[in-house]
Amino acid sequence: MSNQVLTINGGSSSIKFALFASGEPPHRLLAGSVERVGLSGGSDHEHAVGGLFGKLEERFGLADVGAVGHRVVHGGARYTEPQLVNPELLDELRRIIPLDPVHLPGEIELIEAFRLRLPDLPQIACFDTAFHHDMPRIAQMLPLPRRYDAAGIRRYGFHGLSYAYLMEELARIDGPAAQGRVVLAHLGAGASLAAVRGGQCLDTTMGFTPTAGLIMATRSGDLDPGLLVYMIRNEGMNADQLEELVNRRSGFSGVSEGSPDMRDLVARESGDPRAAEAIALFCYHARKWIGAMAAALGGLDTLVFAGGIGENSLEVRSRICADLGFLGVHLNEARNAANEPLISVEGSPTVVRVIRTDEESMIARSVCRLLGDRLHRS
Repeated sequence: MSNQVLTINGGSSSIKFALFASGEPPHRLLAGSVERVGLSGGSDHEHAVGGLFGKLEERFGLADVGAVGHRVVHGGARYTEPQLVNPELLDELRRIIPLDPVHLPGEIELIEAFRLRLPDLPQIACFDTAFHHDMPRIAQMLPLPRRYDAAGIRRYGFHGLSYAYLMEELARIDGPAAQGRVVLAHLGAGASLAAVRGGQCLDTTMGFTPTAGLIMATRSGDLDPGLLVYMIRNEGMNADQLEELVNRRSGFSGVSEGSPDMRDLVARESGDPRAAEAIALFCYHARKWIGAMAAALGGLDTLVFAGGIGENSLEVRSRICADLGFLGVHLNEARNAANEPLISVEGSPTVVRVIRTDEESMIARSVCRLLGDRLHRS
């Protein structure tokens, strides 16, 4: 078996890939993507998979790949660790498609495409929900009749691969901090927070689906359930239309009536009150949720910003932290403006960091750890 690991990160509108040399940590050799999957001007998912294999063969070929690691958004209640793909796992993923009809069908299709073309190549499924699996029971429950809980209707949480990577990086940078009270803020087109104490996740903002919690690029975040009943009764919406509304036409895009991209909103803010309100709404909700996560932790020692917005938007970081002094959050604005890794004032009770997340590296690490000596130089 070769020592190279291929990672596949299949999203709703893109398929990202990266190639790593195995090791601890794995070393990234190259990366690429197939974009605009299922969007206007792009390819459908079946053609995108074909395009992916074309790019892989063009860039490096597949003969030297020893294993493939896949990001799988939902592992249901069963999967708590990366798993070697086998027929039983695929059957279970098909069974839980109703829990995540947006992501799972495409992810299963990618796994099956590799099985068809390279049947002897080990594939590893790495689950975004696994990081949150051991949250306290009370944080997983939804206030519904118990028969729904028995059917797997509960809060799962997502962005787990990102959170696992961030915690490993925090432990590398400052080991004691990783055992303290940590709020991780993965802020990008998809946005969520996680509360971690003693290395264990205690709560998170996303719930039964990735639509919950914070306002995002095109997702609404939390809504009054009665509003959806209102939409059904008074707007005549069906399930597909509601799904389209809360996942693709809301968030920054809906509030700004323009762009789902925070960079565009910041650039337009001074002359467009709709863009300004979209930014203000996001920062307000992020600030509230940080307070809620700190309450779940019993205090706050470290706040970590990650994701496209968290890593790059100094304006958003500054506005989110502006009224968090009661939690010991005090930004050094010069460090923040310079995008330094440590952006809090020296001696602040709460340390604020910026850590670039890397889901692909986390997938590669998981594959190397699971397969161990089976990955070696040919």
